[in-house]
Amino acid sequence: MSQSQFTYRLSIPEPENHLLHVELAIADWQDKSIDLKLPVWTPGSYLVREYAKNLQDFSATDELGNPLRWQKISKNHWQINCDRPDGKPKNSQIKIRYRIFANELTVRTNHIDHSHAFLTGASVFMYVPECIQKPYLVEFVDLKENWQIATALPKVENSSNTFHAKDFDTLVDSPFEIGLQERYEFKVLDRQHRLIVWGQHNADMQRVVSDTAAIVAVEAEMFGGLPYDRYDFILHASNGYGGLEHKDCTVLLYNRLGFRKEESYSQFLNLVAHEFFHTWNVKRIRPQALEKFDYDQENHTGSLWFSEGTTSYYDQIFPLRAQIYDAKHYLKLVTKSITRLQTTSGRKVQSLYESSFDTWIKLYRPDANTHNSQISYYLKGELVSMLLDLLIRYKTNNLRSLDRVMQIMWERFGKPETGFSEADLHEVIEGVAGVDLSSFWNDYLYGTKELDYNYYLEPFGVELRQSRQDLPFIGMTLKTKNGVAEVEKVDFGSPAQKAGISAGDVVLAIAGIRVTAETFAERLRDFVANQAIAITIFQQDLLRTVEVTLQEPIYNHFELLQINNASPSQELNLRLWLSIP
Repeated sequence: MSQSQFTYRLSIPEPENHLLHVELAIADWQDKSIDLKLPVWTPGSYLVREYAKNLQDFSATDELGNPLRWQKISKNHWQINCDRPDGKPKNSQIKIRYRIFANELTVRTNHIDHSHAFLTGASVFMYVPECIQKPYLVEFVDLKENWQIATALPKVENSSNTFHAKDFDTLVDSPFEIGLQERYEFKVLDRQHRLIVWGQHNADMQRVVSDTAAIVAVEAEMFGGLPYDRYDFILHASNGYGGLEHKDCTVLLYNRLGFRKEESYSQFLNLVAHEFFHTWNVKRIRPQALEKFDYDQENHTGSLWFSEGTTSYYDQIFPLRAQIYDAKHYLKLVTKSITRLQTTSGRKVQSLYESSFDTWIKLYRPDANTHNSQISYYLKGELVSMLLDLLIRYKTNNLRSLDRVMQIMWERFGKPETGFSEADLHEVIEGVAGVDLSSFWNDYLYGTKELDYNYYLEPFGVELRQSRQDLPFIGMTLKTKNGVAEVEKVDFGSPAQKAGISAGDVVLAIAGIRVTAETFAERLRDFVANQAIAITIFQQDLLRTVEVTLQEPIYNHFELLQINNASPSQELNLRLWLSIP
């Protein structure tokens, strides 16, 4: 390996103050100035997160330690003057120092405390834009004696704490977990895997390792092997939930006490399956807009429904194929997804394509109107992918499925790492299905037509049944906040909205009798559709009583059921779809 021109030295002298000390040494710099930037977002998490807000104490010196003049050009851009005031030759080595405040425990941010440090590359490493293709070294110094370092980056030979990245993209894509940790190693297809765990938990780690290995195996089977030499699962056992994919590792955040109950444990395995499937879908099979990252701004694509939604479809399928749970449990998961979408009013407003494209300004910035105007490309993308899988299986008499789409996308775009266009994706899917899908795209991708579940499920002997709730419809939900019943959301066009009730209002009483968030629904049972009731609220601290006319109960309960007296072809189709023995 050639000597790197860029070397980061990281230290955490006092973990309790949550500060990461960074020194960047740039060797053999010949220009009069140097421009440094810090990314504003990290690949895999589509929101401008303004990482520069956590950077402080910036300084620059020459090789003798003399300060260099610098100025901030924009929110994430620093420019250093490298000329020497005495007229001597320009500095050959520049040292930049800064500190990063790290006290946000998510899969996309930094967190440092007495027990560990988790570092996300995009929020730590400043870079020179014209040098992102150069190699980088990362050295850790002055760590606590019993702290271990876990990262997908290879170690520099004969060094325990220095790591090498072939370019800046690789550096950003390789988080560090440093500190007190449990380590579990296993092999799948002769490839080494590590499960790195930080935090106290109630997991049966032998079972977690076994089930994770089974998921890795069934996903590898789809693509005919594994595209890496070593892979790390970094698990933070805490109080949150989330995952972020990387090329040769993933970071998982899960409730530390969420491993004992079967339903919660299965949800954890869905998270594992989801993030690991990104090893292919999105990290290597990428939309053109994500082929080369622009770390300064949003990278828009309308194909996140496939990159994330299709991944969400498979994250429930793979544990089924691995026989971790059965078809009955899988159908319950799909029922929950259908219920979530069908009770989101925004499905009638925002298309799946728009949801993908507008993720940067909408999905990760929910407000009081989000449920009325938006849908998640994860959620609807999952269900559209399911319909595509069913369509392909039916049209080809089970000779092909959505699996074949993924395999072709892997061969054509993933292996060579060439970004695919929207037209490329549609061409592959239609080629596998053997039919023109123009109306499908217009209705379900670009339009807001209701998904016709039963049309696609019928050949598989499954039926979606829906029923009404057993209380009149008012169109608002409450939550307890600061001991009072606060309106959490109001459905567009609902009786509550027409009466002037808004999110943030405090509900005091119905027909003069006090209600709470917990007793509100039960109180509604005392009334019937088309009846006008008086609701007393605080609205911006003003006491009001409004009249609300209730409506007929709405359909909000859904259930997927296998039909009685299914035909032999329906039974066969179902067995092949759900891997039923």
